[in-house]
Amino acid sequence: MRLHLLLIPALLLLGACQTTQLDRDFDPNRDFAAYRSWNWQEPALQYRPDDPRLKSDLTEQRIRSAVGEQLDQRGLRLAPAGSAGDLKVQAWLIVDQRQDQVTTHYGGFWGGSWNGYWGGPGYSETRTLDYQTGTLQIDLYDSKDGKLVWRGSGQQILRDSQANPSERSAKIHETVAKILSQYPPH
Repeated sequence: MRLHLLLIPALLLLGACQTTQLDRDFDPNRDFAAYRSWNWQEPALQYRPDDPRLKSDLTEQRIRSAVGEQLDQRGLRLAPAGSAGDLKVQAWLIVDQRQDQVTTHYGGFWGGSWNGYWGGPGYSETRTLDYQTGTLQIDLYDSKDGKLVWRGSGQQILRDSQANPSERSAKIHETVAKILSQYPPH
């Protein structure tokens, strides 16, 4: 019986691994229909923390490819080499360490320990779970004034097992598509 109670928080945590929390912000005074082209603001991809285990040319290639495809689908074209686009694009890959406490109650029939006629002896166990979240943030700046005009991000819990290269690529493309599905703002 106790084993089943321990599995519930684990299943909830695993279920959270599959969802991406999306967020966006934008300047409502901008005419997003006027933006037709874009290019990268270098460095195109920033990492936080600046950790060599996180930095990867392969990850950057995947993110650049996914962002380019999604912007193209939204009618924004990559500016020709040597010319400035209407927008400058920069992405951030941020990994945060997080911690949650999960409390499981055991015993007692209804309502906890020694609740009148219904309860019986019971106890609680609190455990600390350490995990990492990954955030992919995409910023769009107006090339004329350099101001941020749109920001979208997707955050999810990172799993411990490493995916193969095709799975990593598919996950990055899926995440970028979700983030940029919010552009242009409606």
